[in-house]
Amino acid sequence: MITHRERIQACLNNETPDRTPIALWRHFPHEDQNPESLAKATLDFQQTYDFDIVKVTPASSFMVKDWGVQDEWQNNPEGSRAYTKHVIKTPQDWETLKPLDPHTSAHLSGQLTCLRSIKQNLEPETPLIQTVFNPLSQAKNLAGNDLLLEHIRKYPDAVIKGLETITKTTIKFIEAVNDIGVDGIFYAVQHAQASVLDLDTYKDIALPFDQDTLKPIEGLWCNILHLHGTDVYFSLLRLLKFQIVNWHDQETYPPLTEGQSLFKGVVCGGIRQDTLQNGNQADVKKEAKQAIEETKGKRFILSTGCVVPYVTSHENILTARKSVE
Repeated sequence: MITHRERIQACLNNETPDRTPIALWRHFPHEDQNPESLAKATLDFQQTYDFDIVKVTPASSFMVKDWGVQDEWQNNPEGSRAYTKHVIKTPQDWETLKPLDPHTSAHLSGQLTCLRSIKQNLEPETPLIQTVFNPLSQAKNLAGNDLLLEHIRKYPDAVIKGLETITKTTIKFIEAVNDIGVDGIFYAVQHAQASVLDLDTYKDIALPFDQDTLKPIEGLWCNILHLHGTDVYFSLLRLLKFQIVNWHDQETYPPLTEGQSLFKGVVCGGIRQDTLQNGNQADVKKEAKQAIEETKGKRFILSTGCVVPYVTSHENILTARKSVE
C-alpha cells in the first residue's frame, strides 16, 4: 500500500504515482470559532474522504483578531465569515500596530492548539499543512480592501510600516507551526491579480514581505502557493519558492497544462467551485476526468481553485474523491 505521503512525494519527483493525488478543503464557519471543534471537524472531514493532504482551514480572521478585528457568520455559501469591524482607520494606525506573540495571543495560540490536536490524531503518513495569509491579505482584513488600496496609493510608507509588523508576527507564527511538525504551509495571496493591483506595485509593496515571511518554510517539503482570483500573476512563481501551486485554473489563465509548462513543480486544481456547489455528480466526474487526462496524471493534484463551498453536497465531494480511484 502506497501512503498519502509517498503519493505526494512521487508527484513532486515527477514520477507517476499509483493514482492521481486528491486534496479538497473547506471552511467550517461554526466550528472554526473554537480550536477543539475546528480540530475535530478537520479530522472528521479527513476520516470521511481520506484525502492525500489535510489542509487546516480556519476563518481568515484568525491572523488578525488579536489586533481587534471582528467578524461574523452571514451564511456565505463559500463558508467564509464577513468582517464587521476593521481596526485601521487612518494612515497613522499602520505605524502604531504592535507585533503579536503567537504563544500568548488568544487567536494565534488557539490555532496552534488546534494544529497540535490534529497532528496528534492524524494518521502520521498523511501530509498536514496550515493555512497562512500573506501580510498584504492580512492588511486587507485589518483595514478593508478599499481603504488598504487607497492607503497604498497615497501613503505607501505608512502601509509598509504596518506590513513590517504583520510580517514579524507571521514569521513567529510560522516558526511556532514548524515546531508542531507540519509538512508545509498553504500560503494564500489575494492581491496578485491584475484587477486589484498592478504587478509593479505588488512587487514593490508586497513581494519583499512575502519573501521574508517564507524564509521559515524553506525546510518544509509540501508548501502550496494559492493565487486567489482572476488574471493572477503566475510569473511570481519565479520569485517565490513553492513545490505546489493552486489557482482558479478553470476560470482564469493559465490552464493546467500551460501552468505545468510555466512551473516546474506540481499544479493543483481541475474542478470548478461552481461545479462542486451547483453541478451534479456527472459534472464533477467529467471535470475531474478531463483534468487527469490533460495532465496525464503527472505533477498534478486534483482539487478545486479554492475552498470547497460550504453548501457542497456529500455526494459531489465523494464523487470527486472516487474519480481518482
